[in-house]
Amino acid sequence: MKVAFIGTGIMGKPMAENLQKAGYKLIFSDHFNAPPAELVAAGAQVCHSPKEATLLADVVIIMVPNTPQVEAVLFDDDGVEQGLAQSRDKKLVIDMSSISPMATKSIAKRVKESGAQYLDAPVSGGEVGAINGTLSIMVGGEQAAFDAARPLFEVMGKNITLVGDNGAGQTCKVANQIIVALNIEAVSEALVFASKAGADPARVRQALLGGFASSKILEVHGERMVEGTFNPGFKIALHQKDLNLALTGAEELQVALPNTQTALTLFDECAAMGGQEWDHSALIKAIEQRSDHDIRR
Repeated sequence: MKVAFIGTGIMGKPMAENLQKAGYKLIFSDHFNAPPAELVAAGAQVCHSPKEATLLADVVIIMVPNTPQVEAVLFDDDGVEQGLAQSRDKKLVIDMSSISPMATKSIAKRVKESGAQYLDAPVSGGEVGAINGTLSIMVGGEQAAFDAARPLFEVMGKNITLVGDNGAGQTCKVANQIIVALNIEAVSEALVFASKAGADPARVRQALLGGFASSKILEVHGERMVEGTFNPGFKIALHQKDLNLALTGAEELQVALPNTQTALTLFDECAAMGGQEWDHSALIKAIEQRSDHDIRR
C-alpha cells in the first residue's frame, strides 16, 4: 500500500517513520517544506504537489496544524481534490490533524463527492506517543473506511476508536484538549502552591504520583515543570488553537466552559511572554508570573 503523507512536523515525522518501518511505501510532497531527508534516503518518493502525491497513492494522510492548512492541502490548485478527480481508483483520505469539527463535516462531504472515502482521525499522546507508536486515535467516518484504515492506525497507535460519523473524531479531540488543558492548569497551580509554601515541588510531585491525584500530566508534564524543560512536544500555540475551537463550539451549542476559558487565558499570557513555541506544560509560567514565584529557584 502506498501512503501519501502530507505534514511531517513534530508529530507527523515520527508517525510517517513508523509507517515506513512497517513496510508502507511513503510518498511526500515538497510543495511547502522539504520532506525528512532520512525518510527519503530510506526509500520514500518525493512529488511536487499534493495532487501528484494523491495520484500515486492508495491512501492520503494529512497531518498539518489547523483548518486552513487542511483545506489548502485538499482544495487549492494542485491539491488532493484534483488528484482524486483524475484518479480511476477509489482512494482513502485520512485527516489526522486537529481542526474544527464543523468544518470537518463540510470537508468530508466535499471529498466524498470526489469519489473517495474520508476519515477524520486526530490523535493524542504527543511527540512521545508518535515516536513510540502508542497514540490514541479518535476516528470519525464510516465503518468500511475505518476497517480499511485500521492496519495503518495500528502502526501509529494503540487506543483506536471509531467514535461516530465524520466530525465525531474531531469533536472527541476537542474534548481531549479541554481535559488536558485543565489537568495542566491543575498540576501547575498545585506545584506553585506547594513550592511557595516551602515544599520541594519535585518531592511533592513524587508523592502525588502514588495517590488519587496521579495522572499522565503529573507524571510527564509535572517533570517538565520541575526541571524547566519546555522544548515543544505540543506547542502552546496549537493548544490555544484547540481551546479556541472548543469555545467557539461551546458558544454555538450554548455550553458553559468556564475553566476552559481560564486555561486559554493562561496560555495567552504565556504567548505574550514570547512562549507560543513552548511546550504546553509551560502554562505553569503564567501561574508563576501571577504568583511572583519560580518553582525552580
